[in-house]
Amino acid sequence: MNLVMIDCHDLGQHLACYGVESVSSDHLDALAADGVRFSNSFCTSPQCSPSRAALYTGRYPHSNGMFGLAHFPFSWHLHDDETYLAEYLKDAGYETTHVGVQHVTEFNAEAVKALGFDHVLAGNLAPEVASSAIGFLERHHEHPFFLNIGFFEPHRDHTGGYRLTPPDSAKGVNLPPYVPDTDQSRLEFSELQGMIKSMDEGVGRILETLDRLNLTGDTWVIFTTDHGLAMPRAKCTMYDPGLKTALIMRAPQLGLTGGHVIEQLISHVDMTPTILEVLGIEVPKKLEGKSYLGLLKGETDQHRDSLYFEKTYHTDYEPQRAIRNARYKLIWNAEVDITNVPADIMHSAIYPQMIDILTQSRPAFELYDLEADPNEMMNLADDAAYLAIKDDLRQQLVTWMRDTADPLLEGPVASPYYERAMHLLRGENA
Repeated sequence: MNLVMIDCHDLGQHLACYGVESVSSDHLDALAADGVRFSNSFCTSPQCSPSRAALYTGRYPHSNGMFGLAHFPFSWHLHDDETYLAEYLKDAGYETTHVGVQHVTEFNAEAVKALGFDHVLAGNLAPEVASSAIGFLERHHEHPFFLNIGFFEPHRDHTGGYRLTPPDSAKGVNLPPYVPDTDQSRLEFSELQGMIKSMDEGVGRILETLDRLNLTGDTWVIFTTDHGLAMPRAKCTMYDPGLKTALIMRAPQLGLTGGHVIEQLISHVDMTPTILEVLGIEVPKKLEGKSYLGLLKGETDQHRDSLYFEKTYHTDYEPQRAIRNARYKLIWNAEVDITNVPADIMHSAIYPQMIDILTQSRPAFELYDLEADPNEMMNLADDAAYLAIKDDLRQQLVTWMRDTADPLLEGPVASPYYERAMHLLRGENA
């Protein structure tokens, strides 16, 4: 069975099949209707490189080494002994190809090949990424293949806007509850919808090619994203809009058809062990994710009681850890007065409208009742009625950190920039 795994930047669950009716996502909606959609899929980290590293290694960012962004000047990287999904599949006899955008290593073909890919094909924006992927699919394949496709959209452009594609407001504009309903918000979300539409059309071209080449019946298609929308109080935050992710699968051979919705809590760190188990490849004991093959096969309705999240660096040091179950979330802010808003979001016209909320000092703990307060606006950490719940979640969080050898338990985590700066201070070459 072939594997086509598609990811994109900064999408969250902002698709029509997830209830955002103004988004033109016809092809992904059709994939969900024909396959399986996960309503409670979450990333491990609300930021690009750490989230993707967990997705493709099956290990949490603080375990695999990806504490922050991979590109210069941040320069985080996987530990030398980490194994990327492509390497597992290559060793099992798969032809492995990456097309388009990735954000787990440097932006060059040799670095991407080192992750375990036989071929690396060019592409950035959706039309060219789709064309490169189609070109690969049209080749003769003597072995099952793993085609990993990365779309840039709907990441903001270098100006911090969404102006790489025409805006799309043909179906109106639905705003999430965490942004103000203003003309600026509506304009920016119409531009965001245009980026999503372009990405969706690229996905559609790839799916149509699988049909045309009679590959659909023997191909497992997975679509997901790294984290939430690049909006204030979403991307780079521990709130659900930063952590919830679209996850859609279709695999006729596995029975992943018919528009079924899986509602159990799922973590990106579970993806690699699930893929390996489904494909009959040994799952290494070092993986920290938990396969949900039983859910896919309908053999169980149990998976995880709780999910764990982390952030250490983005463009600045901002260590946070969190735990979430079906009803409650506890966030630990290890540096309580730091609020790091990504630079691309700072360029948004929405950012200054929310600056009073975004620059508030944060306490060490935040506790939210997600049933009563789904927008996570009322911190219950100091409410006497919730102290037992808070303490139980705190103990579970500490246990997870200990079990996964989180270095934050031992003290602040130094960055690669710090290491280079120390070499320079000593008069050494960085």
